[in-house]
Amino acid sequence: MIAIELAQAVWSTTTHAPDVLAQAPAPQPKGIDTESVVSFFASKIAPILLALLGVIFIGRASKGEISKVLTSSAIAIVGLAFIAGAATLFFVGEYLIDLIFQ
Repeated sequence: MIAIELAQAVWSTTTHAPDVLAQAPAPQPKGIDTESVVSFFASKIAPILLALLGVIFIGRASKGEISKVLTSSAIAIVGLAFIAGAATLFFVGEYLIDLIFQ
């Protein structure tokens, strides 16, 4: 008898839960702050990686592997140029889109 009354009480309160949840305002979706992520990588991660490359290059140069160091340095510089070019194209593209769709 007590179990039946308890079950009915639970059932009556659980049927009101969807009504209460439907009235609650849905949280607004938040986007990812990509500018902060990019600035974090540019200010914290990139200098560490460049310092690591410098240590590797100095280590190789001390062993007499100058040609490998020059090749690796050239590849690293070309890679940095591609990254800078991509960033430049991103901003130029944004400028062109703003110019066209004004």
